[in-house]
Amino acid sequence: MDEQWSIDQSNQYRQVAEVAVPDRPGQMAAILTLLPFRAADSFRIVELASGEGRLAYALLRGFPHASLLALDLEESMRRETADRLRDFGTRASVAAFDMAASDWHGMLDGADVVVSSLCIHHLDGVQKQELFQAVSARMSDRGAFIIADLILAARAEPREVFAATWDQAAESASVSVTGSRAAFEMFQSVGWNYFRNPDPFDKPSPLFDQLVWLKQAGFAVVDCFWMQAGHAIYGGYKSAEDGGGLPYADAYAAAQAALTRE
Repeated sequence: MDEQWSIDQSNQYRQVAEVAVPDRPGQMAAILTLLPFRAADSFRIVELASGEGRLAYALLRGFPHASLLALDLEESMRRETADRLRDFGTRASVAAFDMAASDWHGMLDGADVVVSSLCIHHLDGVQKQELFQAVSARMSDRGAFIIADLILAARAEPREVFAATWDQAAESASVSVTGSRAAFEMFQSVGWNYFRNPDPFDKPSPLFDQLVWLKQAGFAVVDCFWMQAGHAIYGGYKSAEDGGGLPYADAYAAAQAALTRE
């Protein structure tokens, strides 16, 4: 990438993540529920930008026969992910990658699920299209590509909705999760709300465009599955046939376990 994600940015994210990610447990549960596999199924997951490893933990807990490769650019995040996943043994592995490059694409070969949370918006439109094509070409025919990310507002009016509702969600989470407004005040002070404080490092694209790009890349079914405060969960399935899925209650329990584990 033109600008590299630094350890300082990782530390800042750690400080605000529990309030900055709208409905964090609900988002994680939705991702697990969207996978076209049952809890007893064996399949391979590749996570792009694992961060602290909490989503990876939830995935491996919710699907006890799955394996997962967690990829991240920043070294301290990789160490934290590896430590968080150590109890899963050989089912979990961690490696370095730069999403904007292509030298890591071979690690996608044969993946049944590719997931990414809050990273693809660092790619511009052309780079997103190239990534979608690489994922589609290299994953299995039963595969799914699930993305949780910021999306670009096409006009000033929805941008204000995204900005205001993100502030509202962060303030509510700060009070309910931490018991005070301090975390929300930090969220504001560091300018984390992209829709109020655009950053050239962030390059979100319109949701509609991304769904078109996913379809063009070869996914049989594409859709937006969840949306709140300018954040969406969307993606594509290689097959139009139903795969089973995990009950939402089980997925939510795995998400809660991941978020409360130190």
